[in-house]
Order: sequence, then C-alpha cells, then structure tokens
Amino acid sequence: MKCPIDGTALVIAERSGVEIDYCPQCRGVWLDRGELDKIIERSESYASPPPPPQAEPSRGYDDRRYHKRKKRSGFLDELFDF
Repeated sequence: MKCPIDGTALVIAERSGVEIDYCPQCRGVWLDRGELDKIIERSESYASPPPPPQAEPSRGYDDRRYHKRKKRSGFLDELFDF
C-alpha cells in the first residue's frame, strides 16, 4: 500500500497487538477499521495513578517553579514510538 500523501510504500508495525500502517518519509499514520477503538480501550486501561498531594511550596531555589516538568510518557507514546 502507498502513502496517500507522498506515494512512499507504507510500513506495517505491530504495537500492543494493533497493526499500524505508517509512512517512514512523512511519518503519517493510518489505522484500519477498529484499530482506533483498540487503541482507546487499551489507553483507558493504562491510565496512570493520580499525582501525590503537594506540600506548601518553598520560597527558595528548590521551588518547583524553577524546575522544568518532565513529560509523562503514556500508552500512546509507547504505541507511536517509531
């Protein structure tokens, strides 16, 4: 099958039991019927626990405002990591 955008041959990758067609050139992703539903079902069961309660922020350099937050990785990050 060819990419509808640039005509490159699509590559099939299986991630968590879902076959994903993607273009290595433009990085477009195409899903067959029912595959999006499978992804949604699995992402709901992969929900992360709630964050711990936060204490009163300090006023020094240890304050969380001075640190960049790390991006949480989730089910979709693992699924679409090509």
